[in-house]
Amino acid sequence: LTLTPGDFALARMRRALLSHARVPALSRDCSASHARPFARRATARAAMSEVIQSAHAISVPAPMATRDPFLFCVYHKDLYPAGDAKMQAPRRGNGADFDAKQPYRMYHGDKIPGFPQHPHRGFETITAVMKGTIDHSDSHGNAGRYGDGDLQYMTAGAGIVHGEMFPLKHDDKPNTLQLFQIWLNLPSADKMVEPAFVMHWSEDIPVRKRDGVEITVWTGEYDGVKALAPTPNSWAAKPENDVGVYLLKMEPGAAFTLARARGGKSTNRSLYFCEGSAIEVCGQTLDRKAVLDVDASREVQVKNIGEDEVIILVLQGKPIGEPVAQHGPFVMTSEAEIRQAFSDYRQTQFGGWPWPEDAVVFPREKGRFALTGGVESAPPVR
Repeated sequence: LTLTPGDFALARMRRALLSHARVPALSRDCSASHARPFARRATARAAMSEVIQSAHAISVPAPMATRDPFLFCVYHKDLYPAGDAKMQAPRRGNGADFDAKQPYRMYHGDKIPGFPQHPHRGFETITAVMKGTIDHSDSHGNAGRYGDGDLQYMTAGAGIVHGEMFPLKHDDKPNTLQLFQIWLNLPSADKMVEPAFVMHWSEDIPVRKRDGVEITVWTGEYDGVKALAPTPNSWAAKPENDVGVYLLKMEPGAAFTLARARGGKSTNRSLYFCEGSAIEVCGQTLDRKAVLDVDASREVQVKNIGEDEVIILVLQGKPIGEPVAQHGPFVMTSEAEIRQAFSDYRQTQFGGWPWPEDAVVFPREKGRFALTGGVESAPPVR
């Protein structure tokens, strides 16, 4: 069973960059050479140590492992320079440019970085862009340009082909790209739903700022702040699934207490320490980037003890609890369903590709927009 070379672009990038090593001994007892306990009463240490269930080191930028109901999370940070007249980078990509040691990557792009058309089935993507620009196009004729705080939900469901390109719009300054892409699974009953696409503009996304801490509620609800609605068949669309995607930004010296999840112990919760020099969690100092799996039934105290801004991504949700069969960008519950996905894609191309190029990029002067079902919309004017 084969697909064209570009079909598995996104999945190959994720696997090529994957670096997810366990932090030695930093588990339930929160003890490790780089996790230094502060002087506290033994009983207090024992109580706090159970908040962190496990910890894993991560390399940034790189994909990071997740727990059910999430399948995948990748953090992109590319320091693209100024683009030329065609929004191109100074160097050409080699078709598989994922070197995390370089200031930026071309991924599967040629002269413009990004991911030309590739298929998905059986899950959905949440793409949250903090800086930079993404041009989206798909096999249903939908399209968009978004970035600088915008978020896109895309439910692949029965199957969709899409492209994600990163045009270097600015020719007079750097084009830094900073984003998270999160893969959220769908239960078997919803894996073959109609694909859906929705854009959340930064102007509408709820953000709360207090005492040097900024929390952005991308998905779910936190402390009475509700996120915008996801796609209709998303696992996150049902409140009882307790799905939350939150971004924390903390100034040096700022402290924050992450409240208990509504689902308690039945909810999986992980914290991704992606930016900053050092934080204190669970009475321990972390001076390296890490993923912390925590007990969602307990509060989590976090403090920025470094000199730089800290960025932490919080993912939580009740597990779907079904088998996961994955081959590249197809995620089903059995190998038979994966084989059927290959067959369906060969026969239908999930609707075909209606665009003249595999790597669709819109004109420089085109602003942020979303084209869905033939109707184009733009961000609100404030």
